[in-house]
Amino acid sequence: MAVEFIGPLIGASVVVLAASLKIVKEYDRGVRFTLGKYSGIMKPGLRLIIPLIQTWQRVDMRTKAVDVPDQEAMTGDNISVRINAVIYYKVADASKAILEVEHYAYAVSQLAQTTMRNVAGEVELDELLSKRDKVSDKIKDIVDKASDPWGIDVESVDLKDIVLPEEMKRVIGKQAEAEREKRAVIIKAQGEVIASDNLAKAANTLAKSDGALHLRTLQTLNDLSSDQSNTIIFAVPLEILRAFERFKK
Repeated sequence: MAVEFIGPLIGASVVVLAASLKIVKEYDRGVRFTLGKYSGIMKPGLRLIIPLIQTWQRVDMRTKAVDVPDQEAMTGDNISVRINAVIYYKVADASKAILEVEHYAYAVSQLAQTTMRNVAGEVELDELLSKRDKVSDKIKDIVDKASDPWGIDVESVDLKDIVLPEEMKRVIGKQAEAEREKRAVIIKAQGEVIASDNLAKAANTLAKSDGALHLRTLQTLNDLSSDQSNTIIFAVPLEILRAFERFKK
């Protein structure tokens, strides 16, 4: 009779042993509980769990990229925008991630959404658009500090899209066009000032040098004569014409 129980006993022992052995991967940590009480961290490798007495939870220690959904936010100058972001974080302390918060991934996502709306409400639209990195760093610092008790290390937060209302897009477009026209007028005016200065210097040089103006005139005529389609009109002073009249008399 005893022999009859050996086979089932061995089979049951194999099943229990198989259920007791757990493989913890290199990028995981196992949080072990003995009779419901935290009893340590299981490192990578083959680990033993006593059935019915011990349980464990697997925690992924790799960096996670979590998309923060679109959030409706009001900027500091009362402009409604929709923003979204991506947050990169990892678990730094596996025991805290299990013991201090329920569903740490969900908690980090909710915290990031709330912080993103609050920070957007503290800055004006121009700053939100032009200093996106600065706003992202501020969100990251707040979320990182708030999630420290959960054993979470926030590596970075990146604002992806900032969606403006259509009427605000038109206003910004008109403002940018006016700014470009302003720069064009300023550049043109600066060019005219430089050109007038150069012309004044050239005129002064020609006036001081005897025969310089005649040489310049001859050079201009030589340049014009290279193109046969040009028609040259000389402006002859009236005094010269009257001098010819006196010669005829």
